[in-house]
Amino acid sequence: MFTLKIFWSLVIGILFLPTVLSAANGDSETIRVAVQKGKESIRINGVGLVAVDSYGNSLSVSYPLVVKKEGSGISAGGVFLRSLKVTSSGFVQIDGKGYRGHLEVYPSEKGLLVVDEMLLEDYLVGLINCEISSQWPIEAVKAQAVVARTFALFQKQSRKNLLYQLESTVYDQVYGGSDIEDSRAARAVSETRGEVVHYNGKIIQAFFHSSCGGHTEASHNVWSVTLPYLRGVDCTYCMQSPSVLWEQALSPKKIENHLRAVGYNVTGLEKIQILSRYPSGRITKLEFVTAKGNVSIPAVAFRKIMGYGVIRSTDFEVKLVDGNFVFVGTGYGHGVGLCQWGAKQRAEEGFNYREILSYYYPGTRLVSYYSE
Repeated sequence: MFTLKIFWSLVIGILFLPTVLSAANGDSETIRVAVQKGKESIRINGVGLVAVDSYGNSLSVSYPLVVKKEGSGISAGGVFLRSLKVTSSGFVQIDGKGYRGHLEVYPSEKGLLVVDEMLLEDYLVGLINCEISSQWPIEAVKAQAVVARTFALFQKQSRKNLLYQLESTVYDQVYGGSDIEDSRAARAVSETRGEVVHYNGKIIQAFFHSSCGGHTEASHNVWSVTLPYLRGVDCTYCMQSPSVLWEQALSPKKIENHLRAVGYNVTGLEKIQILSRYPSGRITKLEFVTAKGNVSIPAVAFRKIMGYGVIRSTDFEVKLVDGNFVFVGTGYGHGVGLCQWGAKQRAEEGFNYREILSYYYPGTRLVSYYSE
């Protein structure tokens, strides 16, 4: 089972991995992204598709091709396989959604795993409109392109021996395939081609979030790891964010069920108390008061347990109203690194992407990753 303890140990381990710049070529630098996980079946379609099995043998199949999880392998058009690779000179569709590069399908413990291997720069174009809007000021879009490239290359190095290097969800960076690419996203990627954020000879762990609510957070306060370029900075630029203020009502029973599911013995919840806060205003630890005793839980753990879209940040107040716990907070995300809505406002005020990045990642500089 993937527990909180395992999750945080992996995060901390990744943060300490050394990442060194290497000679690379933008026309060959690829990234492997898990674009589907857990589905029992998928539908593959496209034009000019070529399918091969795990041994590299060509397969004679018709499209649309239905692929299912079958025992320890997969079934593709009724043929049992260990894995499947599908390539195209254009796009491959999975359940109607387009992807670049080539797609590989594997059996997993829960359903199918679909990995898309594509050029890194193409990946970035398809990522922009998942993370922000390409219609934002172009300097903010360019800042996002650089940060996403930096994050992807760090993860590629740290996960180089794994089947894929990135999730396509909020656990890494949100990627939605080729269907949402547009010219402004392509422009931002092209005009920052190969640029990464660099600190003391290494590619940084370029964390980012939606809105900080007034002050970004130091990495130590979220993951107990001190990184000099991830210290909190004042940010009054994200006040236009739709999540600058948020409210969420949760029943005691729902909170209890979520906490018990991950091993916290919370029954008969009567009160939630804030024990301490960091200087940024974000909560350090919460205490859950029950008839059988009190349970203390780190605020970052509580947010993950309840869902990142439910408890949007750890900067909140909580009170009991008409039998429900009402959380009223500010900001969206962990608060570390680049504040996306802050970057938008700074770009609107005339700052370029280099200035934006140097503000949110103090002491860093931009360098070219590619040798060309």
